[in-house]
Amino acid sequence: MSETDLKQRLAERFREVNGDHPMTDADDAYVSAQFVVLEELCAIHGRDADAVRRLMLGRRLPLPGYLRSDGAEMVPADLFALAGEAGGVEPLEAWFTAHWADPVAGRAEWDAYLSGQYVCLRSVTPAAIQRKDHLTTAIGAAANEPDAGSARWSGRLHALVDELDALEPAFTAYDRLRFGGPTSRDTCVDAPRARFPRP
Repeated sequence: MSETDLKQRLAERFREVNGDHPMTDADDAYVSAQFVVLEELCAIHGRDADAVRRLMLGRRLPLPGYLRSDGAEMVPADLFALAGEAGGVEPLEAWFTAHWADPVAGRAEWDAYLSGQYVCLRSVTPAAIQRKDHLTTAIGAAANEPDAGSARWSGRLHALVDELDALEPAFTAYDRLRFGGPTSRDTCVDAPRARFPRP
């Protein structure tokens, strides 16, 4: 299969997962600042871009995080880091899913990882995924705590929000289209800061 065919198949898979939404100039600028063109990353690491595309299509590595409007496949700079930690692409799935005690949860997170949609984390690792889940749950539940509104409660809330803020990038308007609504930064960082300003 030629490079053009592989690129086309990968673009089709990307749109199956994310829907077909236009990228604006602002989206392109954000993505170019936060992510790397697949070919450029492969050149840095001495990898063949078509071989990596085949791994993505074969559900061994995650899909690109974005397709820029010029068709460039945009990936995180640490795309190959987890496979390196796991001892290669082949053991990656077992290594990744073993981070969850519940195999069903581990499988669901593996599927989410392969989708390329973990653009909500600066660095996609099992530990960061688990920490993000913990933080968003805790922030969502904070308003119902018995001491809600107190100075001590406000301190706890803002510590959680600040930690999530450090884990997450800014997102772009395209993300709200593909996720069908506000991002976790909108709901768990910006909204709590606006609703419960620091004392």
